[in-house]
Amino acid sequence: MAERKSFLLRMDPALWDELETWAQEELRSVNGQMEYLLRQAVVRRKGQAPTGNLARPIGPDPPPAK
Repeated sequence: MAERKSFLLRMDPALWDELETWAQEELRSVNGQMEYLLRQAVVRRKGQAPTGNLARPIGPDPPPAK
């Protein structure tokens, strides 16, 4: 798997609660849900079919490596 970029994001607690609820409904972590939503926004902004890393499906996070 390719290296992932980490960054700090501050947000309103009410927004976090909404994202957390939405993520649980779609069986994702909040991080996975946010990445999914950002990928959709980038694809929509470009107005084209997803390519490269944007084309990879996003589902529930895999279990942590042991």
